[in-house]
Amino acid sequence: MNSIINNENRNYKIPELPLDIDLETKNVMRQLNLANKRLAELKGVAQTIPNEIILINTLILQEAKDSSAIENIVTTHDELFRAEIDLKQYAISASTKEVLNYSAALKHGFELIRKDGLLTNARIKDIQQILEGNRAGFRSVHGTTLKRNDGTIVYTPPQSKQEIEQYMANLELFINDDSVSDIDPLIKMAIVHHQFESIHPFYDGNGRTGRIVNILYLVTQKLLDLPILYLSRYIIQNKTEYYALLQGVRDTNDWERWIIFILKGVEQTAINTIWLVKEISSLMLRFKHNIRPLLGKSYRHDLLNNLFSHPYTKISFVQDILQVSRITATQYLDKIVAAGLLKKIKSGRDNYYLNMPLCELFINSSDFHSSENEDIIESIHEK
Repeated sequence: MNSIINNENRNYKIPELPLDIDLETKNVMRQLNLANKRLAELKGVAQTIPNEIILINTLILQEAKDSSAIENIVTTHDELFRAEIDLKQYAISASTKEVLNYSAALKHGFELIRKDGLLTNARIKDIQQILEGNRAGFRSVHGTTLKRNDGTIVYTPPQSKQEIEQYMANLELFINDDSVSDIDPLIKMAIVHHQFESIHPFYDGNGRTGRIVNILYLVTQKLLDLPILYLSRYIIQNKTEYYALLQGVRDTNDWERWIIFILKGVEQTAINTIWLVKEISSLMLRFKHNIRPLLGKSYRHDLLNNLFSHPYTKISFVQDILQVSRITATQYLDKIVAAGLLKKIKSGRDNYYLNMPLCELFINSSDFHSSENEDIIESIHEK
């Protein structure tokens, strides 16, 4: 029986888009309404933080961490925060470097689609290039298969370069030309994701590139202004079901269950992100009310933005942003430390300043209330 199933999986014929089946079933439409409602709410809540850099920098880093974890590329929050701020005395692991590459690839992709709202194959290649650090492009050599941990082949994607390019050209048209299909964009995103993962166009980084495509597609469709809805955490929490449903489409053409799974992911992720954005906004207000009396007329909102654009900051950043001397920047930061809002950390000859409440917010928002998270928080407090 296993050999028959495996053979069927290997012979899955990727369909040309749009799909010639009715995907707007009652069950799909019911979940679609819930997902769209929460997504619209998230779009509105995000506008309460006018400085987009705060959400882009901080939330993209969380997505990069979670998306990479799906591929067993694991790093801790603090290691990631320290590496991104470039603590020179801190050795960057290979996993952390890969997560930072993901963050850079997503930001680059966002800047590209902002120009004209197009998510082309050329841009997808650019994203994958930054992610993997090579210019290999689409696969051109036969032999790629998807296997279980025990080595069993579960699926064989298209092998020839010509096939891959034809499928990707069809996918590019489906993504960018709304006249091809008038189906709801969230259903379309679920189809795009499955199609991309089935084509498996690159030698490496297909899963992470595909998840970046998800995020950017929502922006091209104006469902979000910023790329801040990240399905990776939902996929981690439902990893077995995710891969089973991916394969279920290939085995039995079960698109309904796959689409509902993705729509539930959009709904749940939007709810979590709404909470997180509101918490960031509340925390910023608390900092503002405490810092203003400390600095008096010297207070500038740019300083607050700096403290929330990344959990770590340093004296030179404050100097550049506020255009003040090093002595003045140091005095400002030390006053904020004395007020209990920042934690001063010595690294070599340099001082760094950690927004501990913001850091804890990200760690606790992961919904993984594990001893590992408690250890991370404790280790940061001890520094």
